[in-house]
Amino acid sequence: MLSVDALREFGANVEEGIARCAGKEELYLKLVKRIPDDKGFEALPDAIASGDLGSAFEYAHGLKGVLANLSLTPILKPVERITESLRNREDRDYSGDLSDMADAKRRLDELCA
Repeated sequence: MLSVDALREFGANVEEGIARCAGKEELYLKLVKRIPDDKGFEALPDAIASGDLGSAFEYAHGLKGVLANLSLTPILKPVERITESLRNREDRDYSGDLSDMADAKRRLDELCA
């Protein structure tokens, strides 16, 4: 079950996230619950796999913004690495960062279920 304590244990900076939600814990939790449904998590790896680094950057940048605003650090860190590499149009192996992102997202999915 999703709670502030569970998110803290997950590694999120909940105090920072709640502060960005005008101090409203209920709003913060509501917004966090929406994260698992973000289509960027599916579109980003697909765009990278197809070599469309421009679209991949847009997906990564969008995810980075949402994750940063909610201070979901475990997912944010790999997304930040991906975003910065894509900003520079680096043609590199993204599989490690994508795997880290997917693992952290699965943990969040479990909390939100």
